[in-house]
Amino acid sequence: MFRRFFQGLDYPLVGLTLLVSGLGVAMINSATQGTRLQGLWMGQLGAIGIGVLLLLVVAAADYRRLADRSPLLLGATLFLLLATLALAPRIAGTRRWLSVGPIQFQPSEFAKIVAALVIAKLFSEMKKESLGLSDLMAPAAVTGVLALTIAAAPDLGTAVSLVPMFFVGAFLAGLRYKSIAILSAFLLVFGLVSWEFLLRDYQKARIYSFLDPDLDPRGSGYQKKQSQIAVGSGGLTGKGYGEGTQTQLGYLPARQTDFIFSVLAEEFGFMGVVATLGLYLALLWRCLDIARLARDRLGAILVACLTATLTFQVVYNVGMVAGLLPVKGLPLPLMSAGRSSVLATFISIGLILSVRMRRFAN
Repeated sequence: MFRRFFQGLDYPLVGLTLLVSGLGVAMINSATQGTRLQGLWMGQLGAIGIGVLLLLVVAAADYRRLADRSPLLLGATLFLLLATLALAPRIAGTRRWLSVGPIQFQPSEFAKIVAALVIAKLFSEMKKESLGLSDLMAPAAVTGVLALTIAAAPDLGTAVSLVPMFFVGAFLAGLRYKSIAILSAFLLVFGLVSWEFLLRDYQKARIYSFLDPDLDPRGSGYQKKQSQIAVGSGGLTGKGYGEGTQTQLGYLPARQTDFIFSVLAEEFGFMGVVATLGLYLALLWRCLDIARLARDRLGAILVACLTATLTFQVVYNVGMVAGLLPVKGLPLPLMSAGRSSVLATFISIGLILSVRMRRFAN
């Protein structure tokens, strides 16, 4: 049994996942040299080791049985998110991390996986050739409740990352183009209302600073300007590993988490950026190919939803550090420091592998 399991693994996907993760450990080590977080790379390496085990366990599980249990997982996830809002300590103005004894984790990272399972299950059971807006009520309710609960932390970046998986699931299930246009218009109106009544002052300040970084260069615009300086100073080949001035002199904020890609760009330059984006492209393309080969609608939609969220995170984080998108606390998958993010990503890859390994099942 074990032999057949390991023969069925998609080793290119596993290899790409480990390669990007290893690059992340190296960048975290460089970003934290000479600081109180100097040993953070060891914790990241330990999280990767646990992630590999979780990947293998999830890949061995039947994704259809996990999807059947998604309502229970959804209930448990909502309980943890609400517990986080009520009990978690406020760190940097947010309540995102829940502590259970010595273990601290971020439930919102794992909520994305549960959302993908629930959305894929609901859409796969719709047997119509085309869907209307009325068919979206249940998946939209699940997405909306999870997104609003996560946004209350506040964690707007993770909340928004649920939207791409919802749209991808609806599109693959057969949502009519007219319905897509109406839904897009609704989201635009919701965005305007959110700006007026839901967004906090510091969130609005980040958008203002994105439009005009010189508006508050030492406040809300500081992160964007320092990141752009780091990315631009890397040139073609970079300043060398551990030699980035913006990084080593402490000008670059959140350099081990949200702005880890800025560290890479400064130290390895344009060539390093292209090579890293090539690794991400190969990884995401491999995931999409698995969705194409899936044996059923559930598997195809599940893989597509998970890939959509991973793609959104990569594109947004890279666009953010380059100054093309507003600053938002959204980690770069597999590279940013953070045990919850690493474990959630490895579990997502495990689910994708589970779909691939059962593509020939009756």
